[in-house]
Amino acid sequence: MKLHHGFSGSFVLLLVLGVGVGPAWGVSKEIVQLQTQVQQLQEAMTAMQRSFDERMGVMKNLVEQDTDAINKAVSALNSLQTVLQKQQTDAGAKSDQLSGQIQALNDTMDELKVRLAKVSKQLEDMQAAQQSLAAQQAQTNAQQQALKDAPPPDVLYNNGLRDYNGGKNDLALQEFSDYIKYYPNTDLAGNSYYYLGEIQFKQANYQQAAQSYDQVLQNFPSGNKAASAQLKKGFALLELGKQDDGVTELRHLVQRYPHAPEALQARERLHKLGVSSVGK
Repeated sequence: MKLHHGFSGSFVLLLVLGVGVGPAWGVSKEIVQLQTQVQQLQEAMTAMQRSFDERMGVMKNLVEQDTDAINKAVSALNSLQTVLQKQQTDAGAKSDQLSGQIQALNDTMDELKVRLAKVSKQLEDMQAAQQSLAAQQAQTNAQQQALKDAPPPDVLYNNGLRDYNGGKNDLALQEFSDYIKYYPNTDLAGNSYYYLGEIQFKQANYQQAAQSYDQVLQNFPSGNKAASAQLKKGFALLELGKQDDGVTELRHLVQRYPHAPEALQARERLHKLGVSSVGK
């Protein structure tokens, strides 16, 4: 508003100066008109200043109101953020608690699975044992029934020996096999294994013969056919081309039964092979 007042004064001065250089007769009238215009201009400027001040006051009031509203909004936002953070913290704590409970349940489930596996294994073992026992019982029953139907041991063995001496090898093979089947723990079972080996040796079935002779040595080492079984096992191994094994078997025979007739045969066979009867 000071700028407007300064401008008005300068304008009036110029008008006065302008009037001063004009004709004298028109000075008074024009001065009056100018003064009137200046007065009107000053009033208009005053009204404008008043209006401006009023509007500035309104604007200031609005700004203050807006500032107060903004501050309240910021305060409310901060409060809301605090509430949200607290809720997140509480939710996190509850989530951690829930996670712990879930983990505990998982651990319990794992333990139950281990126990269930152990129980299942024990049940399977019991079932297997029961099945094995049932199978053994069935086998025992079958053996008992077979023994009831089988010929007496001395009759069966004598029949096998008679047919063996008579050259009826197939029949003797069956009879000696039946004797071992029905009476596997008697002393004559060792003799039956030996005669099985003899028949198999004659049939050039040297692998089976060696196994039959070995049954005599393993199960009846003190039987009356032990020395003969070891001699013939050595011969069977030689026939199979297993010279080192055959020589070892014959040397063991010489060491175990040095005065037996079988030891003499073993020495003769070793001599033919060009090896010593005594191992290095």
